[in-house]
Amino acid sequence: MTDDHRDWRAESLGPARDLELRQGVLRCHSVGSGPVVVFVHGALVNANLWRKVVAELSAGFRCVTLDLPFGSHLVPMPPDADLAPPAVADLIADAIAALELDDVTLVGNDTGGGICQLVVTRRPERIGALVLTSCDAFDNFPPKVMRPVMPLLSNPALLRATLAPARARMIQRAVFGTLAKRPVEPEVLASYALPAVVDPRVRRDTARFFAGLDKRHTLEAAERLPAFDRPALIAWSREDRFFPRSHAERLAELLPQGRLEWIEDARTFSPEDQPGRVAELVASLSAVGAAR
Repeated sequence: MTDDHRDWRAESLGPARDLELRQGVLRCHSVGSGPVVVFVHGALVNANLWRKVVAELSAGFRCVTLDLPFGSHLVPMPPDADLAPPAVADLIADAIAALELDDVTLVGNDTGGGICQLVVTRRPERIGALVLTSCDAFDNFPPKVMRPVMPLLSNPALLRATLAPARARMIQRAVFGTLAKRPVEPEVLASYALPAVVDPRVRRDTARFFAGLDKRHTLEAAERLPAFDRPALIAWSREDRFFPRSHAERLAELLPQGRLEWIEDARTFSPEDQPGRVAELVASLSAVGAAR
């Protein structure tokens, strides 16, 4: 395996496009036509997380996947870019506006689900529906099990040494094996693991993003979620190791049109473990939103 594998993106995501936004350049992929679904990944992964779900949906939906500056991106942000959670939520909302998308079904996973909660409570004007798969919420931002290593992840110098073992495929499999039950293709694992290892600018973005994670952001968003009175689905993995089931239940209760669906036989990365089930649930909610 060479470091060139970090540049790999699944064909199912569609062609790449670089958006010139006020915060910097953000790469996205788009494929298909019809009702719009925008997918938001979490930390230390990228748009490839959604490749199997997009393959299921793109025949009937326009699927837009974002490559966010969370550590596995290819286009670095400017050195002075604000990557605190509210600013990243605005980055997502600005990308949606730049693409002139309306009535969007916004789908988030892991850290990206936490950010999606900020999007719908800060900039909801173009969002027609919300899907949260297993993700950060309430006081679990970052996840409590991650807090001991946050000083390493939020310091660029320490981050380099922390991530260096990720060059080894065995380490990649071991780390992501806690998040997905099923094996992930080597080229996908490399695309997740290598960008922050080989590019100091990506590493800088990654450390800045991790440094900004704080539960006050998701707690404030939770207070405002009852104002998001649009179709909302909580699609939580039954076997998740990082995000408690009680948070899924609380989110569904807070959202006026929220409903809870369990995804069986899946860990945090349900788009890897059960892409067909995730696609089915997204399609069902998108249809509800489009019918409004």
